[in-house]
Amino acid sequence: MWGGQGAAMRHKYCSDGLRRAALALLIATLSLFTPAAAKAQSSALDDLVSAVVRIKTFINPEGNSISNLGREREGSGIVIDESGLVLTIGYLMVEAQGAEIVTSLGRTLPAAVVGYDHITGFGLLRTLEPPKIKPLPLGKSADVKEQDPLLVASFGGAGAVLPVRVASRRVFAGSWEYLVEDAIFTSPPHPAWSGAALVNREGKLVGVGSLIVGDAKGENEPSPGNMFVPIDLLPPIMGDLLARGRVAGPGRPWLGVNAQAAGGRLVVGRVSPESPAGKARLKRGDVIVGIGGVKTTTLADFYHRMWATGDAGVTVPLDVETNGGSRRLDVPSINRLDTLKLQSTF
Repeated sequence: MWGGQGAAMRHKYCSDGLRRAALALLIATLSLFTPAAAKAQSSALDDLVSAVVRIKTFINPEGNSISNLGREREGSGIVIDESGLVLTIGYLMVEAQGAEIVTSLGRTLPAAVVGYDHITGFGLLRTLEPPKIKPLPLGKSADVKEQDPLLVASFGGAGAVLPVRVASRRVFAGSWEYLVEDAIFTSPPHPAWSGAALVNREGKLVGVGSLIVGDAKGENEPSPGNMFVPIDLLPPIMGDLLARGRVAGPGRPWLGVNAQAAGGRLVVGRVSPESPAGKARLKRGDVIVGIGGVKTTTLADFYHRMWATGDAGVTVPLDVETNGGSRRLDVPSINRLDTLKLQSTF
């Protein structure tokens, strides 16, 4: 599985006029802008709506992600510089060989693939000509606290802007060997979360939409919401993504395992074809009980221990229980990016 995969939920929004009036009041309540007021508030809302664009990507027909994510993908992206650099969630554009964006005014612009990072889940595109859109400034996600009021904006005009609160800040561990240490969970859920902008009181970007979840407040409390990737993860990798389309270095070990934690056990739900785990004959239904003799019972702990064994290429000693008993599987890892049809077209 991938972060937020599957077709994005469709949603019919209220009329722009009614939502715009409500949002003007909301913005004043959040103190996004000075009470000086109506005109400035309306202008600021226009800037936010303008900066969030619709993206459509066209995936390499030989891409390994097509079976899970499809050949054509759509979602939101955020313009973050005046030249047309667009930040989105990576699963919308991984293995793309072409893209286009649609602005809030309905203008369609071709876009190039800039870069993708599997560790954070971020993806970058760039329009082939400046879009003449005021970029959304980056904020500090480290400053975002539980119960903070924020805005979530997807493509779709003022009617696609939703007031939310931060339900929790905590580790998110996805079944597809993906982990965010300090993810931002918000509530209520936005129905068009993929690539949506999470915006703070100052009108700055603090997160990018990844998932809809049922436990925004915590794992043991039913509470629908969304998970956002914190924006603070972007600046450290931005230079590499712009220069080479991916982060430099060997990367983390990747095995190709999808697992779920259940009752203190990590049950294998899927093994990627031709992956290291597949070649080592790990199978669906097997239970991963440890690494190198050290017991592991949660996905987060499993990932931390696996990544601590070394860089991509290291052999990971998996302790596994199967129908035939316990065994050790020594799995030579690889860099996940090396299995993908990645190309920077910018």
